Amino acid sequence: MPASATHELPVAVVGAGPVGLAAAARLIERGLVPIVLEAGPTAGAAVREWSHVRLFSPWGEVVDPAAEKLLAPTGWTRPEATAYPSGGEWAEQYLQPLADVLGDKVRFGATVTGVSRAGRDRIVDADRETQPFVLHIRHADGREERVLARAVIDASGTWGTPSPAGADGLPALGENAAAEHIAYRVPDLKDPAVRSRYTGRRTAVIGSGASAFTALAYLADLAKEEEGTHAVWILRRGITGSTYGGGEADQLPARGALGLRAKAAVEAGHASAVTGFRTQSVERDGDRLVLVAEDGRRLDHVDEVIVLTGFRPDLSLLSEVRLGLDERLQAPSALAPLIDPNVHSCGTVYPHGVNELSHPEQGIYLVGMKSYGRAPTFLAMTGYEQVRSIAAAIAGDQEAAERVELTLPDTGVCGGAGLYDDPEAAQSDEGGGCCAAPATLQIGLGVGSASGGC
Repeated sequence: MPASATHELPVAVVGAGPVGLAAAARLIERGLVPIVLEAGPTAGAAVREWSHVRLFSPWGEVVDPAAEKLLAPTGWTRPEATAYPSGGEWAEQYLQPLADVLGDKVRFGATVTGVSRAGRDRIVDADRETQPFVLHIRHADGREERVLARAVIDASGTWGTPSPAGADGLPALGENAAAEHIAYRVPDLKDPAVRSRYTGRRTAVIGSGASAFTALAYLADLAKEEEGTHAVWILRRGITGSTYGGGEADQLPARGALGLRAKAAVEAGHASAVTGFRTQSVERDGDRLVLVAEDGRRLDHVDEVIVLTGFRPDLSLLSEVRLGLDERLQAPSALAPLIDPNVHSCGTVYPHGVNELSHPEQGIYLVGMKSYGRAPTFLAMTGYEQVRSIAAAIAGDQEAAERVELTLPDTGVCGGAGLYDDPEAAQSDEGGGCCAAPATLQIGLGVGSASGGC
Protein backbone atom coordinates (compact mmCIF):
# COMPACT_ATOMS: atom_id res chain seq x y z
CA MET A 1 0.00 0.00 0.00
CA PRO A 2 1.45 3.45 -0.92
CA ALA A 3 2.47 5.64 2.01
CA SER A 4 -0.12 8.26 1.02
CA ALA A 5 -2.89 5.68 1.26
CA THR A 6 -1.62 4.47 4.63
CA HIS A 7 -1.81 8.03 5.99
CA GLU A 8 -5.50 8.15 5.09
CA LEU A 9 -6.21 5.24 7.45
CA PRO A 10 -7.43 5.78 11.01
CA VAL A 11 -5.25 5.52 14.09
CA ALA A 12 -6.29 2.49 16.12
CA VAL A 13 -6.60 2.97 19.87
CA VAL A 14 -6.91 -0.18 21.96
CA GLY A 15 -8.99 0.40 25.08
CA ALA A 16 -11.73 2.90 26.00
CA GLY A 17 -10.41 3.73 29.45
CA PRO A 18 -9.25 7.17 30.63
CA VAL A 19 -6.04 7.25 28.57
CA GLY A 20 -7.49 5.54 25.49
CA LEU A 21 -10.37 8.02 25.27
CA ALA A 22 -7.96 10.90 25.89
CA ALA A 23 -5.87 9.59 22.98
CA ALA A 24 -8.94 9.72 20.73
CA ALA A 25 -9.65 13.30 21.83
CA ARG A 26 -6.07 14.33 21.12
CA LEU A 27 -6.11 12.70 17.69
CA ILE A 28 -9.32 14.54 16.77
CA GLU A 29 -7.76 17.77 18.00
CA ARG A 30 -4.98 17.12 15.47
CA GLY A 31 -7.38 16.45 12.61
CA LEU A 32 -6.74 12.70 12.68
CA VAL A 33 -9.35 9.96 12.70
CA PRO A 34 -9.28 7.52 15.63
CA ILE A 35 -10.97 4.16 15.95
CA VAL A 36 -11.22 3.01 19.56
CA LEU A 37 -11.53 -0.73 20.11
CA GLU A 38 -12.89 -1.71 23.52
CA ALA A 39 -13.38 -5.31 24.62
CA GLY A 40 -15.94 -4.38 27.27
CA PRO A 41 -19.55 -3.29 26.76
CA THR A 42 -19.05 0.25 28.09
CA ALA A 43 -16.48 2.99 28.43
CA GLY A 44 -14.17 2.51 31.39
CA ALA A 45 -15.10 -1.15 31.75
CA ALA A 46 -12.09 -1.83 33.99
CA VAL A 47 -12.67 1.32 36.06
CA ARG A 48 -16.22 0.14 36.75
CA GLU A 49 -14.82 -3.00 38.36
CA TRP A 50 -13.41 -0.85 41.15
CA SER A 51 -16.33 1.56 41.20
CA HIS A 52 -16.54 1.36 45.01
CA VAL A 53 -13.05 2.81 45.52
CA ARG A 54 -12.66 6.58 45.86
CA LEU A 55 -9.71 8.30 44.21
CA PHE A 56 -6.97 10.20 45.97
CA SER A 57 -7.09 12.76 43.19
CA PRO A 58 -9.77 15.41 42.53
CA TRP A 59 -11.81 15.96 39.39
CA GLY A 60 -9.49 18.79 38.40
CA GLU A 61 -6.71 16.28 37.77
CA VAL A 62 -8.56 13.39 36.14
CA VAL A 63 -10.16 15.11 33.12
CA ASP A 64 -8.07 15.48 29.96
CA PRO A 65 -8.14 19.04 28.54
CA ALA A 66 -8.78 17.93 24.95
CA ALA A 67 -11.57 15.63 26.11
CA GLU A 68 -13.15 18.49 28.06
CA LYS A 69 -13.17 20.60 24.89
CA LEU A 70 -15.01 17.83 23.04
CA LEU A 71 -17.57 17.56 25.83
CA ALA A 72 -18.20 21.28 26.27
CA PRO A 73 -20.60 21.74 23.30
CA THR A 74 -22.89 19.06 24.76
CA GLY A 75 -23.45 21.12 27.89
CA TRP A 76 -21.20 18.88 29.97
CA THR A 77 -19.52 20.61 32.85
CA ARG A 78 -16.76 19.15 34.95
CA PRO A 79 -17.79 18.33 38.51
CA GLU A 80 -16.33 20.45 41.28
CA ALA A 81 -12.58 20.50 40.64
CA THR A 82 -11.69 19.85 44.28
CA ALA A 83 -14.14 16.97 44.77
CA TYR A 84 -12.86 13.38 44.73
CA PRO A 85 -14.78 10.91 42.54
CA SER A 86 -15.18 7.21 43.06
CA GLY A 87 -14.28 4.91 40.19
CA GLY A 88 -17.97 4.55 39.39
CA GLU A 89 -18.49 8.30 39.32
CA TRP A 90 -15.46 8.75 37.09
CA ALA A 91 -16.84 6.25 34.59
CA GLU A 92 -20.46 7.45 34.63
CA GLN A 93 -19.88 11.21 34.77
CA TYR A 94 -16.88 11.52 32.47
CA LEU A 95 -15.75 8.44 30.57
CA GLN A 96 -19.15 7.35 29.26
CA PRO A 97 -20.20 10.87 28.18
CA LEU A 98 -16.87 11.20 26.37
CA ALA A 99 -17.39 7.90 24.58
CA ASP A 100 -20.91 9.04 23.63
CA VAL A 101 -19.49 12.19 22.05
CA LEU A 102 -17.00 10.09 20.07
CA GLY A 103 -19.94 8.05 18.79
CA ASP A 104 -19.17 5.42 16.17
CA LYS A 105 -15.45 6.07 16.55
CA VAL A 106 -15.68 3.79 19.61
CA ARG A 107 -16.53 0.14 19.07
CA PHE A 108 -17.56 -1.85 22.13
CA GLY A 109 -17.36 -5.62 22.42
CA ALA A 110 -14.34 -5.54 20.11
CA THR A 111 -11.41 -7.55 21.49
CA VAL A 112 -8.08 -7.04 19.73
CA THR A 113 -6.47 -10.48 19.49
CA GLY A 114 -3.40 -9.51 17.47
CA VAL A 115 -1.49 -6.66 15.84
CA SER A 116 0.95 -6.95 12.95
CA ARG A 117 2.07 -5.29 9.73
CA ALA A 118 -0.17 -6.15 6.79
CA GLY A 119 1.37 -9.11 5.00
CA ARG A 120 4.45 -9.11 7.25
CA ASP A 121 5.17 -11.17 10.35
CA ARG A 122 7.82 -9.90 12.74
CA ILE A 123 10.64 -11.60 10.79
CA VAL A 124 10.10 -9.89 7.42
CA ASP A 125 12.08 -6.69 6.73
CA ALA A 126 11.11 -5.99 3.09
CA ASP A 127 8.94 -2.86 2.77
CA ARG A 128 7.89 -3.30 6.37
CA GLU A 129 7.52 0.35 7.32
CA THR A 130 5.46 1.15 4.23
CA GLN A 131 2.77 -1.34 5.21
CA PRO A 132 -0.16 -0.38 7.42
CA PHE A 133 -0.83 -2.10 10.69
CA VAL A 134 -3.47 -4.79 10.74
CA LEU A 135 -5.49 -5.57 13.84
CA HIS A 136 -7.40 -8.80 14.26
CA ILE A 137 -10.62 -8.27 16.17
CA ARG A 138 -13.08 -10.68 17.74
CA HIS A 139 -16.52 -9.19 18.31
CA ALA A 140 -18.87 -10.08 21.14
CA ASP A 141 -21.07 -12.05 18.72
CA GLY A 142 -18.10 -14.19 17.65
CA ARG A 143 -17.58 -12.41 14.34
CA GLU A 144 -13.95 -11.80 13.33
CA GLU A 145 -12.62 -8.78 11.47
CA ARG A 146 -9.38 -7.24 10.19
CA VAL A 147 -8.89 -3.49 10.59
CA LEU A 148 -6.10 -1.50 8.93
CA ALA A 149 -4.51 1.45 10.70
CA ARG A 150 -1.71 3.96 10.10
CA ALA A 151 -0.60 3.69 13.75
CA VAL A 152 -1.59 1.82 16.91
CA ILE A 153 -1.90 3.22 20.43
CA ASP A 154 -2.28 0.40 22.94
CA ALA A 155 -4.03 1.74 26.04
CA SER A 156 -5.46 -1.60 27.13
CA GLY A 157 -3.95 -1.39 30.61
CA THR A 158 -3.01 -4.24 32.96
CA TRP A 159 -6.23 -4.76 34.91
CA GLY A 160 -6.93 -8.12 33.28
CA THR A 161 -3.60 -9.66 34.29
CA PRO A 162 -3.07 -9.53 38.06
CA SER A 163 0.08 -11.08 39.43
CA PRO A 164 -0.30 -14.44 41.20
CA ALA A 165 0.24 -15.40 44.83
CA GLY A 166 3.45 -17.33 44.19
CA ALA A 167 6.56 -15.57 45.49
CA ASP A 168 8.54 -16.44 42.36
CA GLY A 169 6.14 -14.61 40.04
CA LEU A 170 4.42 -17.83 38.96
CA PRO A 171 1.15 -19.14 40.37
CA ALA A 172 1.60 -20.94 43.66
CA LEU A 173 1.14 -24.69 43.43
CA GLY A 174 -2.57 -25.34 43.81
CA GLU A 175 -3.52 -21.69 43.26
CA ASN A 176 -5.52 -22.39 40.13
CA ALA A 177 -7.27 -25.38 41.69
CA ALA A 178 -8.46 -23.19 44.58
CA ALA A 179 -9.67 -20.40 42.30
CA GLU A 180 -13.18 -20.24 43.73
CA HIS A 181 -11.73 -19.14 47.08
CA ILE A 182 -9.17 -16.66 45.69
CA ALA A 183 -9.83 -13.05 44.63
CA TYR A 184 -7.40 -10.63 42.99
CA ARG A 185 -9.27 -7.39 43.67
CA VAL A 186 -10.19 -5.35 46.73
CA PRO A 187 -13.67 -6.62 47.66
CA ASP A 188 -16.71 -4.37 47.66
CA LEU A 189 -18.14 -5.24 51.06
CA LYS A 190 -21.19 -3.09 50.43
CA ASP A 191 -22.32 -5.73 47.97
CA PRO A 192 -24.34 -8.25 50.05
CA ALA A 193 -23.12 -11.25 48.06
CA VAL A 194 -19.47 -10.21 48.44
CA ARG A 195 -19.94 -9.30 52.09
CA SER A 196 -21.34 -12.73 52.92
CA ARG A 197 -18.26 -14.36 51.38
CA TYR A 198 -16.02 -12.82 54.07
CA THR A 199 -18.39 -12.52 57.03
CA GLY A 200 -17.35 -14.64 59.99
CA ARG A 201 -14.39 -16.10 58.09
CA ARG A 202 -10.60 -16.01 58.11
CA THR A 203 -9.21 -14.31 55.03
CA ALA A 204 -5.58 -14.19 53.98
CA VAL A 205 -4.53 -10.91 52.34
CA ILE A 206 -1.30 -11.23 50.33
CA GLY A 207 0.43 -7.95 49.44
CA SER A 208 1.97 -4.85 50.97
CA GLY A 209 0.72 -1.89 48.94
CA ALA A 210 -2.26 0.43 49.02
CA SER A 211 -4.58 -2.30 47.78
CA ALA A 212 -3.64 -4.52 50.71
CA PHE A 213 -4.14 -1.60 53.11
CA THR A 214 -7.58 -1.04 51.62
CA ALA A 215 -8.58 -4.69 51.95
CA LEU A 216 -7.34 -4.84 55.54
CA ALA A 217 -9.28 -1.69 56.43
CA TYR A 218 -12.47 -3.06 54.88
CA LEU A 219 -12.13 -6.43 56.61
CA ALA A 220 -11.40 -4.72 59.94
CA ASP A 221 -14.61 -2.73 59.63
CA LEU A 222 -16.46 -5.97 58.91
CA ALA A 223 -14.82 -7.66 61.91
CA LYS A 224 -16.14 -4.92 64.19
CA GLU A 225 -19.67 -5.84 63.14
CA GLU A 226 -19.47 -9.58 62.49
CA GLU A 227 -17.98 -11.97 65.03
CA GLY A 228 -15.42 -14.44 63.74
CA THR A 229 -14.22 -12.22 60.89
CA HIS A 230 -10.42 -12.03 60.81
CA ALA A 231 -7.71 -11.13 58.32
CA VAL A 232 -4.28 -12.75 58.06
CA TRP A 233 -1.90 -10.30 56.41
CA ILE A 234 0.85 -12.05 54.43
CA LEU A 235 4.02 -10.03 53.86
CA ARG A 236 7.10 -11.24 52.03
CA ARG A 237 9.26 -8.89 54.08
CA GLY A 238 9.34 -7.86 57.70
CA ILE A 239 7.51 -4.92 59.25
CA THR A 240 9.56 -1.72 59.38
CA GLY A 241 8.84 1.94 59.97
CA SER A 242 7.81 2.36 56.31
CA THR A 243 5.53 -0.68 56.09
CA TYR A 244 2.39 1.37 56.65
CA GLY A 245 3.40 4.28 54.45
CA GLY A 246 3.84 7.89 55.48
CA GLY A 247 1.08 7.95 58.09
CA GLU A 248 0.49 11.40 59.56
CA ALA A 249 3.60 12.72 57.77
CA ASP A 250 2.15 11.84 54.36
CA GLN A 251 1.69 14.87 52.11
CA LEU A 252 -1.82 13.63 51.32
CA PRO A 253 -3.83 12.86 54.46
CA ALA A 254 -6.09 10.32 52.76
CA ARG A 255 -3.17 8.21 51.65
CA GLY A 256 -1.55 8.36 55.05
CA ALA A 257 -4.86 7.60 56.75
CA LEU A 258 -5.20 4.40 54.72
CA GLY A 259 -1.89 3.06 56.01
CA LEU A 260 -2.84 4.04 59.55
CA ARG A 261 -6.11 2.16 59.22
CA ALA A 262 -4.22 -0.97 58.21
CA LYS A 263 -1.92 -0.50 61.18
CA ALA A 264 -4.91 -0.03 63.48
CA ALA A 265 -6.47 -3.23 62.15
CA VAL A 266 -3.38 -5.17 63.24
CA GLU A 267 -3.08 -3.44 66.58
CA ALA A 268 -6.76 -4.01 67.38
CA GLY A 269 -6.46 -7.72 66.62
CA HIS A 270 -8.75 -7.66 63.59
CA ALA A 271 -5.77 -8.68 61.45
CA SER A 272 -2.62 -10.61 62.26
CA ALA A 273 0.58 -10.02 60.31
CA VAL A 274 2.76 -12.89 59.08
CA THR A 275 6.15 -11.63 57.90
CA GLY A 276 8.84 -13.13 55.70
CA PHE A 277 6.28 -15.47 54.18
CA ARG A 278 6.89 -16.33 50.53
CA THR A 279 4.00 -18.40 49.26
CA GLN A 280 4.93 -21.64 47.55
CA SER A 281 1.64 -23.53 47.51
CA VAL A 282 -2.04 -23.39 48.36
CA GLU A 283 -3.38 -26.68 49.72
CA ARG A 284 -7.01 -27.61 50.04
CA ASP A 285 -8.32 -29.18 53.21
CA GLY A 286 -11.99 -29.76 52.61
CA ASP A 287 -13.57 -26.36 52.03
CA ARG A 288 -10.66 -24.51 53.61
CA LEU A 289 -7.16 -23.59 52.46
CA VAL A 290 -3.67 -23.87 53.91
CA LEU A 291 -0.90 -21.57 52.67
CA VAL A 292 2.60 -23.06 52.63
CA ALA A 293 5.77 -20.97 52.43
CA GLU A 294 9.00 -21.74 50.61
CA ASP A 295 10.65 -22.31 53.99
CA GLY A 296 8.07 -24.97 54.86
CA ARG A 297 5.93 -22.90 57.23
CA ARG A 298 2.25 -23.75 57.15
CA LEU A 299 -0.36 -21.24 58.24
CA ASP A 300 -3.56 -22.05 60.08
CA HIS A 301 -6.57 -22.69 57.87
CA VAL A 302 -8.19 -19.80 56.03
CA ASP A 303 -11.50 -19.68 54.20
CA GLU A 304 -10.64 -17.09 51.53
CA VAL A 305 -7.52 -15.53 50.00
CA ILE A 306 -7.20 -12.05 48.51
CA VAL A 307 -4.08 -11.73 46.34
CA LEU A 308 -2.94 -8.11 45.88
CA THR A 309 0.58 -8.50 44.52
CA GLY A 310 0.45 -6.20 41.49
CA PHE A 311 -0.37 -6.38 37.80
CA ARG A 312 1.58 -7.08 34.64
CA PRO A 313 1.02 -6.29 30.94
CA ASP A 314 -0.48 -8.80 28.53
CA LEU A 315 1.84 -8.58 25.53
CA SER A 316 0.45 -11.57 23.63
CA LEU A 317 -1.52 -9.45 21.14
CA LEU A 318 1.74 -7.69 20.18
CA SER A 319 3.80 -10.81 19.49
CA GLU A 320 4.14 -10.01 15.75
CA VAL A 321 5.45 -6.45 16.12
CA ARG A 322 8.93 -5.39 17.14
CA LEU A 323 8.94 -3.91 20.62
CA GLY A 324 11.89 -2.61 22.60
CA LEU A 325 11.11 -3.52 26.21
CA ASP A 326 13.11 -3.47 29.41
CA GLU A 327 13.87 -7.02 30.52
CA ARG A 328 12.73 -6.39 34.12
CA LEU A 329 9.78 -4.03 33.99
CA GLN A 330 8.46 -4.93 30.51
CA ALA A 331 8.19 -1.19 29.85
CA PRO A 332 9.67 0.66 26.83
CA SER A 333 13.44 0.57 27.18
CA ALA A 334 13.91 4.35 27.21
CA LEU A 335 11.16 4.80 29.82
CA ALA A 336 12.11 2.02 32.23
CA PRO A 337 15.00 3.81 34.02
CA LEU A 338 12.69 6.76 34.70
CA ILE A 339 9.99 4.69 36.42
CA ASP A 340 11.96 2.03 38.28
CA PRO A 341 9.95 1.59 41.51
CA ASN A 342 13.17 1.03 43.42
CA VAL A 343 14.02 4.66 42.69
CA HIS A 344 10.88 6.56 41.75
CA SER A 345 7.41 7.29 43.06
CA CYS A 346 4.55 9.04 41.25
CA GLY A 347 5.90 12.45 42.18
CA THR A 348 9.45 11.85 40.92
CA VAL A 349 8.71 10.55 37.40
CA TYR A 350 8.99 13.52 35.06
CA PRO A 351 6.55 13.95 32.17
CA HIS A 352 7.52 12.08 29.04
CA GLY A 353 6.24 11.46 25.56
CA VAL A 354 6.93 10.02 22.16
CA ASN A 355 10.71 9.80 22.54
CA GLU A 356 10.52 7.54 25.59
CA LEU A 357 7.55 5.56 24.23
CA SER A 358 8.82 4.71 20.74
CA HIS A 359 9.82 1.19 19.68
CA PRO A 360 11.88 -0.35 16.88
CA GLU A 361 8.53 -0.84 15.12
CA GLN A 362 7.67 2.71 14.14
CA GLY A 363 4.08 3.76 14.67
CA ILE A 364 3.16 1.58 17.63
CA TYR A 365 2.92 2.91 21.17
CA LEU A 366 2.11 1.47 24.57
CA VAL A 367 0.53 4.15 26.75
CA GLY A 368 -1.16 4.48 30.11
CA MET A 369 -0.65 1.81 32.72
CA LYS A 370 0.51 -0.66 30.08
CA SER A 371 3.46 1.57 29.22
CA TYR A 372 4.73 1.14 32.78
CA GLY A 373 4.85 -2.65 32.51
CA ARG A 374 5.13 -3.95 36.08
CA ALA A 375 5.96 -0.59 37.65
CA PRO A 376 3.21 0.62 40.00
CA THR A 377 3.49 4.39 40.02
CA PHE A 378 1.59 5.49 36.91
CA LEU A 379 -0.29 8.81 36.95
CA ALA A 380 -3.37 9.54 34.82
CA MET A 381 -2.05 13.04 34.16
CA THR A 382 1.14 11.42 32.87
CA GLY A 383 -0.98 9.29 30.53
CA TYR A 384 -2.76 12.36 29.20
CA GLU A 385 0.62 13.96 28.46
CA GLN A 386 1.80 10.75 26.77
CA VAL A 387 -1.06 10.74 24.26
CA ARG A 388 -0.83 14.49 23.64
CA SER A 389 2.79 14.00 22.58
CA ILE A 390 2.06 10.90 20.51
CA ALA A 391 -0.86 12.51 18.66
CA ALA A 392 1.40 15.45 17.78
CA ALA A 393 4.08 13.07 16.48
CA ILE A 394 1.62 11.12 14.33
CA ALA A 395 0.37 14.42 12.91
CA GLY A 396 3.96 15.35 12.00
CA ASP A 397 4.40 18.11 14.57
CA GLN A 398 7.65 16.91 16.11
CA GLU A 399 8.29 20.18 17.93
CA ALA A 400 5.02 19.86 19.86
CA ALA A 401 5.63 16.15 20.38
CA GLU A 402 8.92 16.84 22.14
CA ARG A 403 7.65 19.81 24.14
CA VAL A 404 6.65 19.13 27.75
CA GLU A 405 3.24 20.61 28.52
CA LEU A 406 2.63 19.11 31.95
CA THR A 407 3.90 20.06 35.37
CA LEU A 408 3.28 17.29 37.87
CA PRO A 409 2.44 18.17 41.45
CA ASP A 410 5.13 17.36 43.98
CA THR A 411 2.63 15.25 45.88
CA GLY A 412 1.77 12.92 43.00
CA VAL A 413 -0.31 10.10 44.38
CA CYS A 414 -0.35 6.42 43.56
CA GLY A 415 -3.79 4.97 43.88
CA GLY A 416 -7.23 5.54 45.26
CA ALA A 417 -8.19 6.48 48.74
CA GLY A 418 -9.94 3.20 49.30
CA LEU A 419 -12.43 4.98 51.54
CA TYR A 420 -15.59 4.64 49.48
CA ASP A 421 -17.76 5.78 52.39
CA ASP A 422 -15.68 8.84 53.29
CA PRO A 423 -15.09 11.18 50.33
CA GLU A 424 -14.05 14.02 52.62
CA ALA A 425 -11.14 11.93 53.87
CA ALA A 426 -9.46 12.50 50.54
CA GLN A 427 -9.55 16.29 50.81
CA SER A 428 -6.17 17.98 50.91
CA ASP A 429 -4.72 21.45 50.39
CA GLU A 430 -1.53 19.92 49.05
CA GLY A 431 -2.73 19.01 45.57
CA GLY A 432 -2.42 15.52 44.22
CA GLY A 433 -2.02 13.55 41.08
CA CYS A 434 -3.86 10.51 40.00
CA CYS A 435 -2.77 7.05 39.29
CA ALA A 436 -4.35 5.31 36.39
CA ALA A 437 -5.81 2.91 38.83
CA PRO A 438 -7.14 3.01 42.32
CA ALA A 439 -5.68 1.42 45.37
CA THR A 440 -6.93 -1.78 43.88
CA LEU A 441 -4.31 -1.41 41.22
CA GLN A 442 -1.54 -0.23 43.43
CA ILE A 443 -0.18 -3.36 44.73
CA GLY A 444 3.43 -3.11 44.65
CA LEU A 445 0.24 -1.17 41.19
CA GLY A 446 -2.12 -2.25 41.59
CA VAL A 447 -5.06 0.75 37.83
CA GLY A 448 -4.97 0.54 40.50
CA SER A 449 -2.63 -0.43 42.83
CA ALA A 450 -5.49 0.05 38.75
CA SER A 451 -3.90 -2.32 36.90
CA GLY A 452 -5.48 0.11 35.33
CA GLY A 453 -7.69 4.37 36.62
CA CYS A 454 -6.74 6.65 39.29
